[in-house]
Amino acid sequence: MKNTRSTLLAIASLAILGCSSLKLESEYKDPDRVLFHANKLLVVGITPDMAVREDFETRLREVFSGEGIETVRSIDLFDVAFTQTPQTEEELDRVEQQLLDKDFDAILLTKVVGTERHTNLAQSLGEIGAAYERFSRDYVVHQDIYFDKAYYEAPTDYYTETSLYCICVGKERSLVWRNNILISNPRNPEKAIRDYIRMISNRMEHNQVLLGTDIF
Repeated sequence: MKNTRSTLLAIASLAILGCSSLKLESEYKDPDRVLFHANKLLVVGITPDMAVREDFETRLREVFSGEGIETVRSIDLFDVAFTQTPQTEEELDRVEQQLLDKDFDAILLTKVVGTERHTNLAQSLGEIGAAYERFSRDYVVHQDIYFDKAYYEAPTDYYTETSLYCICVGKERSLVWRNNILISNPRNPEKAIRDYIRMISNRMEHNQVLLGTDIF
């Protein structure tokens, strides 16, 4: 049970044997964007478990690198002190500018909350286009996941939220696409991660964000 909880942290960021399943709860795409392609992408899984975060981000890197997108894991970019110290929006804005200076043009942020914590995401589920439109705000609001393992102590169902942010030169830094998925009764952690990544990849291709843009 402990191993299952730990692995699910990364999907959050960082989903299935038996009766477990994945269900698309809600999805948002910026109506002003027909498609969105990135040349250099940062993938971030918010989890207190370093090993799980590394595994999840590595799997995502394989997906996007295979499609010709230069992909960097946050575990290779952010030092331990960064994730262990609460960040302000102003500090995250500076991080965005540093990423822009290093030719990044997009950030993919994933986090998981347990069922009993789902009320904390009520606004983003109910008003998905309006909540957390900037990476800095999204990260600041949810960074306590790095420190609070109680998020994953009890529930058998998990809500995941994956958000894609543009930090493109000459364009507003804003939300491009967001996806919320319910993972019910996960029993096989590794298969859960594979299935989750496959599902969000399919949704990205469907929405022509990062994947399915006919650029590659």
